[in-house]
Amino acid sequence: MESYATAQQVFAAGLVFARLGAIIMLIPGLGETFIPARIRLSFALALALMLFPVLGATAPPIPASAGALAGEVIRELLIGLMIGAILRIFMLSLATAGEIVSLGTTLSFAQTANPMQAQPTPTLSTFLGMLGIVLILTTDLHHMFLAALVRSYAIFPFGREVPVGDAGQLAIQTTSRAFALGLQLAAPVVVLSLIVNVAVGLVGRVMPTFQVFFIASPLLVLLGLSVFAVSLGVIGMVWVDRYRELIGMFLGS
Repeated sequence: MESYATAQQVFAAGLVFARLGAIIMLIPGLGETFIPARIRLSFALALALMLFPVLGATAPPIPASAGALAGEVIRELLIGLMIGAILRIFMLSLATAGEIVSLGTTLSFAQTANPMQAQPTPTLSTFLGMLGIVLILTTDLHHMFLAALVRSYAIFPFGREVPVGDAGQLAIQTTSRAFALGLQLAAPVVVLSLIVNVAVGLVGRVMPTFQVFFIASPLLVLLGLSVFAVSLGVIGMVWVDRYRELIGMFLGS
């Protein structure tokens, strides 16, 4: 290797690849499970080679022992997993919105194989998850992901201890924000479901012999899906804006 790169350069490039590889394996859009792991790691390796001339100069010297060398690699992996997990957790907002809409429209038993989770989920949750990936790629949010990767070396430079406490607190805050946003995105359908169910209950009390179930169920599905379709554009815009704010936190903007 000395004919092509020094040992210090190989070590620095390996540290860059460790962090970028961990992030690429988790971030939405580029790190989905339906993309083969070899493709994701190959992309991370190519990205690490491109960023090495910029980031390699700040890498620490080669440790004297194998234990210290493993510690440096593990530290970079943990930082990468932390950043990737935070960006991945926010995708729960769309899954939560889909679950709530499915419950409100009595479609929670309509399951579809979700390529992002490798397990069946409600059809509306799968649809919103795919919509989120499309929005990430069409609104160039993935460019902000790549910018956040580079910015992470200013926030978490080489050799810095992993902020486990801060990472846990940020994960909890991101999870709570994701669930709150999911409820907000599904609010129109929730309000409609509440109104329809209250009306059905009143009709059932006034006319006990009337089979309200056979009328209310198709009506709730039809009205719920109609409201969901009308509000879909607003759902996409609000979600992209909130995601952009989250990524801006890593960019310092």
